[in-house]
Formats: sequence, structure tokens, C-alpha cells
Amino acid sequence: MARAPFEIGGQTITAGTRATIDLPVMNLSTHAPMTMPIHVIHGRRSGPILFVTGAVHGDEINGAEIIRRLLRLSAVNRLRGTLLAVPIVNVFGFVAHSRYLPDRRDLNRSFPGSPQGSLAGRLAHLFLNEVVARADYGIDLHTGATGRTNYPQIRADLEDEETFDLASAFGVPLIINAGLRDGSIRKAAGEHGVRVLVYEAGEALRFDEPCIRSGVNGVVRVMRRLEMLSSKRREGRKIEPVVIRSSRWERAPSSGILRASTELGARVVAGEVLGVVSDPFGETEHPVLSRDDGVVVGRTTLPVVHEGDALFHIGRFEGTKVDADTLDAFQPGDDYEQGSTAELADEPPIV
Repeated sequence: MARAPFEIGGQTITAGTRATIDLPVMNLSTHAPMTMPIHVIHGRRSGPILFVTGAVHGDEINGAEIIRRLLRLSAVNRLRGTLLAVPIVNVFGFVAHSRYLPDRRDLNRSFPGSPQGSLAGRLAHLFLNEVVARADYGIDLHTGATGRTNYPQIRADLEDEETFDLASAFGVPLIINAGLRDGSIRKAAGEHGVRVLVYEAGEALRFDEPCIRSGVNGVVRVMRRLEMLSSKRREGRKIEPVVIRSSRWERAPSSGILRASTELGARVVAGEVLGVVSDPFGETEHPVLSRDDGVVVGRTTLPVVHEGDALFHIGRFEGTKVDADTLDAFQPGDDYEQGSTAELADEPPIV
């Protein structure tokens, strides 16, 4: 029996085909329409429905490039199930180079939204009902906020066994047990029975080539684990991730100029100096110390800081079994040309 077509935004995609849908959002004040682009690949054979999203925060653009490369893989033309690829969710913020919507609200704190609510609420309601709630699984692609960068990591509800399995399959060395925040896509999705992974890597308004490559690899691995893609190709080396159950920021002890001495992904021990904050003359210097044994999962990119600013985000080991080789040997994107992503080997990296 032929698989039923998939309908979205008033359009129909038959099994074994793919199409780009411009989902109407609203008209701008100029009367021009604003739409959310969604690429649908509706496999000939039955399988899960997976959404992959980028730019929920409009200035976090790595996700858009990850999805572009994903859609260029010939393997996705033979997938089982349905892929809903949304490279730019917050179309308003993306155009304005802004994390937020024009009403200054954070889209990822506005779910489930309302058709009669604020701009953020209306966009959240549309996206939740047209995309998220119709899926079985989701991968939400993010970076650090403006002035911050993140080491490649997966954030998810690790208390759920299947979610933990998919997080491990993604293939980055760190997975962080992250609680569900009110208003977030993950919480709204969970209320519809949709399991979601959040991939965090890189910084806002910048393409980070290794983080992009790791993101493409990770999405492909998850699709293989879900049996949406064939697993016949040779896999890269197996990564046993380090599980982080809690984390906290080390903050600036004073205002001044930060000289950071610790890189992303570095293992640190309690009492280790992560950097020094000094006044412009160098007459007073205050060390920034780690309070925990752990790993640097995020850090500021700004050298000019104020007292209390978040500087180094430390994922605490706290009894976690840590394989030193996992953290020391991992290089983001280093196995990009293995597996099905070899098809993009002739595409020059972004520099």
C-alpha cells in the first residue's frame, strides 16, 4: 500500500518526493508577506517524523548551514519516514541579526504560544502546531548567545531512556542533563510526546566550520539510529560521551579586562586559574578560579567585563566517570568525511 501524503501549510507532499513550503506567518507593516521556509522530504517508506530546526534565536546561524548541508546529502532522498527541515524559525530575528523578535521577546521562552497573543506567542503557536506537534522526534540547533561560545554538546532530558540513547548516538563528547524550562520548545514538545535533542556549539552570528561539521555528522547519526537512513556505510570512531549532570558559571570577581587562559573543552580542577581580570593599567589583578573539577562547556568571548559577568561555564564532573581520551582526543568535525557525509568532501570549508 502506498504511503499517505504529508500535508503542511495547505500543501500536499506525496510519498517519495520533497518540496519547500513557505508557511505564512503574517504580513509586515509594508504589506509584504513574511513566511517561514520549511523543506519536507516525505519518504516512500514509513518511518518516524523528525524535525530539525535552526535559528530559533535569530542570531544563532550555525543551524541554518547544518541544515543546508544535510539537505544536499543524496542519502536523504532514500530516507524512511519524514524529515521536516526548518533552517530559520525566527525569520524576523534572522533578518535583523537579532536573538529576539521585534517585540523583544525570546521565542524559546514563548511556547506553546497563542493565536491571539504577542508576535512571539503567535509565531510559537504556529510553529508548534504545524511542525513540532506533528513529529515524533526533534533536533533543535543552537549556538552560544552574543558574546559567548559553546563547546559542542547535546542538552536533553537524560532521565528518559530513549532520549539518552539518541543523545549518545549524536556523537559529541559531552551530553548535559538539562531540565525543561517553561516556554521552551523542549517542554512544549514533551507535552505532545515528542523527544527533542538540543545541539549547542559555537557562537552567535558566526559560522564555525568544525561545529557545523559535527552538527551534520550528529544529525545523520541520529537519523541512522532511528532507522531513517541506512547504516551500511562505514561509521567513524565510537565516542562514549561524558555525562554532565550539573553546571555553573564562574563570574568576574571585578570589572576590568579579562585575559583568559583556559580554552573550550578543557578539563579543569577545583582551584585552577581560568583567567585573570585586571584594570587597564595592570595595577590590580584578580584571578578567576574554578570551584569544581569539570570541563569548560562555554565561555565568554568578550575581554571587557563587569563584576558579576558570566565568564566560564563549568560542567561539573561530581562523581561522573570521565574518559580522558574522549575529551582530549575529540576535535569538532574531524570525522566529517566519514559515513554518508563523504558526499560533501568536495565542498570547501567555510573560513
